[in-house]
Amino acid sequence: MSRSGGKGVNLKDKLEGNELDLSLCDLNEVPVKELAGLPKATILDLSCNNLTALPSDFCSLTHLVKLDLSKNQLQQLPSDFGRLVNLQHLDLLNNRLVTLPVSFAQLKNLKWLDLKDNPLDPMLAKVAGDCLDEKECKQAAIRVLQHMRTIQSELDRERQRKLQAERELEKKREADRQAREAQERELRKREKAEEKERRRREYDALRLAKEEMTKQPKKETESSTSRPSHPPQHKRSWSRVLLKILLLLLLGALSTLAVCRVTELRHQPVCISVNMLYEDTLTLLRSREMLQNVLQPNSQQ
Repeated sequence: MSRSGGKGVNLKDKLEGNELDLSLCDLNEVPVKELAGLPKATILDLSCNNLTALPSDFCSLTHLVKLDLSKNQLQQLPSDFGRLVNLQHLDLLNNRLVTLPVSFAQLKNLKWLDLKDNPLDPMLAKVAGDCLDEKECKQAAIRVLQHMRTIQSELDRERQRKLQAERELEKKREADRQAREAQERELRKREKAEEKERRRREYDALRLAKEEMTKQPKKETESSTSRPSHPPQHKRSWSRVLLKILLLLLLGALSTLAVCRVTELRHQPVCISVNMLYEDTLTLLRSREMLQNVLQPNSQQ
């Protein structure tokens, strides 16, 4: 058998009944694949080799009932060593183990355990005690299992506490996130309401401006239709001008008449014509007055 793990050697030749003896084979690695092909080999002896570690797939050999790993150089066991649930007898004498994996607590069928001559953690060494006879090795198995189960329970509780703390933290983060989202929604809602109010004011102002523009022509029309009896301003101004002209003509006529009757100019042809016109007018007025006096008594009768 070579140092590489027994390649080229038929392990069936090493099998006697249900026991496979690979001790003193100068192994650096465990031939896991070859061992997996021998499910009948429930007792495996790997003692007195040069093993410093077990591969993770070693824990797939769940058919093992008795395992001897004594007098190697193992510094630790695989983390899932507890998968070897059928294991009843475990010899780890004279290795370099300091601790055991937490999954060790799952070896519920373990009845015999030897951890002597390992640089164990003081607490674990105290729990394991000596394994000088069958009884002490059995008690070591019971005590170590209880100890590892306590550690597993504490780790489970710590894991639960961490998980609970993470859940609480996640709830807090979720609550904070929801609060921020609610605040942002409220802010957007308020901004939207303000924008609506601004647009409504603009619309109202525009509507009022349009109404004022439509009312202005109506007012002008109403003002123009409400003053039909009053003549336009230019007509009134022309009437005043005409009246002033007539007054000036009348004053001129009276002045001319006065000049022609009082002054020495009455013998002038113009004044003679004016005086004759004046006399004719007086005669006409007197005749009209006399006619009225004649007609008035008749009308009374």
